[in-house]
Amino acid sequence: MGELSYAEIKAAATRIAGRVRPVTVTRADDLAVDGGAAELYLALEFTQHTGTFKARGAQNFLLAHREAGTLPAAGVTIASGGNAGLACAWAAREQAVPATVFLPATAPQVKVQRLRSYGADVRLVGAEYADALTACLEFADVTGALASHAYDHPDIAAGAGTVMIELLERIHGLDTVVVAVGGGGLFAGVATVAQQHRIRTIAVEPENCRALNAALQAGRPVDVPLNSVAADSLGARRASDLALRAAQHEGVRSVLVTDAEIVRARQALWDDYRFAVEHAAGTGLAGVRSPTGYRPSAGEKVCVVLCGANTDPADL
Repeated sequence: MGELSYAEIKAAATRIAGRVRPVTVTRADDLAVDGGAAELYLALEFTQHTGTFKARGAQNFLLAHREAGTLPAAGVTIASGGNAGLACAWAAREQAVPATVFLPATAPQVKVQRLRSYGADVRLVGAEYADALTACLEFADVTGALASHAYDHPDIAAGAGTVMIELLERIHGLDTVVVAVGGGGLFAGVATVAQQHRIRTIAVEPENCRALNAALQAGRPVDVPLNSVAADSLGARRASDLALRAAQHEGVRSVLVTDAEIVRARQALWDDYRFAVEHAAGTGLAGVRSPTGYRPSAGEKVCVVLCGANTDPADL
């Protein structure tokens, strides 16, 4: 089982500097806790290129391969109509690299159009994601294109973890960082940096979309059913080995929240701050608002990473 290193994330931060937007942090309303209040900060990573943190990993993935001389003329390919596909297509455009993105024929036209706006060659194959993935891997095998992944690669996770390095520069004395978890790329990167600086990491998942929590209980990645309002961006069937290894370190806590709590937290971010974010970002905030979530101590400095904003704001 592999383990992400702090050195890999530091290298990624140097590599992508100037190519991504530095994270903005805002002080939010304090959290009422026993004996007083905890300081709450929000990391506005949803303002990142393409609307999510995934732009960091996509840039690092391509730049690392370019440095190593392993970036093929055929470019990069990925099977994803979600945030990972958008980030991959954008990073490829920024680096003048061909990108071929595979989607099921049932993909919403708005996603296809946005991918094409980044210059990607979009291929519609089959009726399900599995069909698109098979075609993507076959394409990589035949053409020599570099196959990318949504989260399960050290370069992707290391790139995502660079946001934590920036948070350390912006919040002095940070005690706890809170992240929503899907497959675990962002979590693995953030938790690796946090551990290096003795900062607690809270991994938050929907109770019916709990790949990392299930992996911790089983001691290995296992498949889980997906049934959550946040499954569009947190819907990984299994957590990565990198995420599981990071979660097994001291200072990490896994918490589960309900869909109702996620919806309320997302709505609160709109009502209180006018942030229109994905349910995944609401999941992170729900992790410190839920009665079953993480309860900070008085005076504790807590930062929630608001990870993405590719959402339909019509229901806010």
